[in-house]
This record gives sequence, structure tokens and C-alpha cells, in this order.
Amino acid sequence: MSEQIEGTQQEFEPIITPQNEWELGIDPSKRLNVKPIFEAIDDIKGEIGKVLIGQEHTIEMLMSALLTGGHVLLEGVPGIAKTLTAKLMSKTIDSEFSRIQFTPDLMPTDVSGTSVFNVKESSFYFRKGPIFSNIILIDEINRAPAKTQASLMEVMEEKQLTYDGVTYPMSYPFFVIATQNPIEQEGTYALPEAQLDRFVFRLKLKLPTLEQELAILEKFHGDFDAKSTATVEKKVSPQKLAEFKSIIEKVYIRPELLRYIAMVIDNTRNNGDLHLGASPRASLALVKTAKALATIRGRDFVTPDDIRSVSVPVLNHRLILSHEREMEGATIDEVIDSIITNIEIPR
Repeated sequence: MSEQIEGTQQEFEPIITPQNEWELGIDPSKRLNVKPIFEAIDDIKGEIGKVLIGQEHTIEMLMSALLTGGHVLLEGVPGIAKTLTAKLMSKTIDSEFSRIQFTPDLMPTDVSGTSVFNVKESSFYFRKGPIFSNIILIDEINRAPAKTQASLMEVMEEKQLTYDGVTYPMSYPFFVIATQNPIEQEGTYALPEAQLDRFVFRLKLKLPTLEQELAILEKFHGDFDAKSTATVEKKVSPQKLAEFKSIIEKVYIRPELLRYIAMVIDNTRNNGDLHLGASPRASLALVKTAKALATIRGRDFVTPDDIRSVSVPVLNHRLILSHEREMEGATIDEVIDSIITNIEIPR
């Protein structure tokens, strides 16, 4: 669990100096100004910190996914602020927000929309469902059956929805945050591997520390209706997010780090601890999110630490343990840590 988010802003300090540009192989004429991204994310952290205690790392990961066009699966026990985190983040962005509560009786048309008959014109028209929004919170995604889950496959990957032969593109940004409870299994439908692969991150939220628990009690013991959530203000527009995305695409990553990512992914495919390794989509996700995280941390170049920070949330839902390791009680996170530790990091 990250430390409590403070309302005060951090001071932006360029981490790279002209003296080490040559050592990193960066062309001085192609340096990027990442200060606007750093400051915008810091503002968002400050707004969310008005309400939320902790979860700073989660906010960084959510913003990294948003800035790279990915989606996030939040996993944790009930009452750990999964839904609140997603709602607070949506409040800081000047865009539309919708929430879909997945249940066993939810139909695909309840998500995507349906044809409605217009009596006056004697014709059908398409009434868009709640998926047609900018930031979509899907609560308890594993409570809906496979047919409803499958309705998200096209829209999450291609950011468009096809209904009755007509394709409807989604507006920018299009960001899905889904939550699930890993403990309760009754009445749930496990997400298939193809569905999980649509998420760039699976973030496992942890319980707060003693100090954070006390801070929560002190903040909300006199706020039964959570009125403090109304104080969260919008800090960034869709136009700014699009500008940030174009900057992130140009963030510098050394060829040695690209090879390092390729070696990590290749190891997952030839690892006796794993039954299923990662696909090229996973390696691209590592590059994209590492670049985004670098700008959030105030840099226009990727470091090995950026890659290591995103490796577990990018890979932990795409890999499957071997039966032997599963019976031994090993976890995916342990195997990923072992792979990253054993592969030499470029200097």
C-alpha cells in the first residue's frame, strides 16, 4: 500500500542533465517537455487525496493505462475502495462517466444498447447503452455470464461496437475500469484468458496499514455521507489527454531496454513454472505503460525501474502457472519477480 496521498503538490525537477544525455544516447534536439504531464497527474493526485487515503501507486497505474489507451482490472476484497478509486479518478477528468453493475441476469444489450421501434416513423433505431461513455466503471465484472462478458471483447480492443451490421466508434477517451472480488466465488463467472488479455493492468489492492486505517477513521468519522467527494474538481480535458498521449509515444527508450523486455516475455514462453506465457500484446503493453510511467515521474526517457514497476500488473493476469507449481502453492507474482530478477538489467 502506498503512503497517504497529500494534498500538497510536488515540485517538478528535471531528472536528466545535459551531462548525461550522451551516456543515455538521447539526442538533445529531440528532448520532450513532460512537465505538463507531471503537473497534471500531480494535480489529479492532489484532488483524489482530498478523499482517498493511500493508493498513490494505484492512481499512477490507472493514469498510465488511461494515457496509453488501455483498460484496468481492479481486484481486492470488498470495502477496500475499488469503486471509490475509479469514481474519484473520473471526477478529475472533464468527460462523461457511466457505471454498470454486472449481475447474473445482465444481458449483452443492457451493456451495448438495443434496437427500439419508432412508432411515428415505423422504423427501428439504435438506442446506445451505458458502454457509450468516456470512463466506464464495471462493478463486479465476474458476476455476469460469459455471453455478457463477451459483449466487451470488441469494444475494449478496437474502441468500437458493431450492432446489426453498423459500426459505432467510441469517443476519446474510452477507458474501462472493472472491479472484481477474488475471494467470493459463489455466483461468479471467471473471466476467460481472452477477456483478461484486454486489460493492460490487473491491480491487486491491499488492505490499509494501521496508520492509514486510523487516518481513514479520523477523516470520515464525521462525514457519514462522504460529502467530501463533492470537493473533487476536474483537472484535465480530453484534448489535454490526447496531447499527453502524443508526447508519451515519443518518449525515448534505449534499444537495450527493448531487448530486455523481449527477453522477459520470451522467458515466460519457455519457463517450466508456467503453462501459458505472454503474447506480443503483453510486450507492447510493457513498452507503452513504462513510457507513460516515466513521464508521470518527470522523465522523457524510460529506465529499468519503470519497466520493473509495470511488469507485475501487466503480466499477472496473462500467465498461467504450471500444475506442479500451482500444487506447491506458488503465485504468479513470485514467478514474475523471479524472471525479472534472473534476467540481467541493461546498464
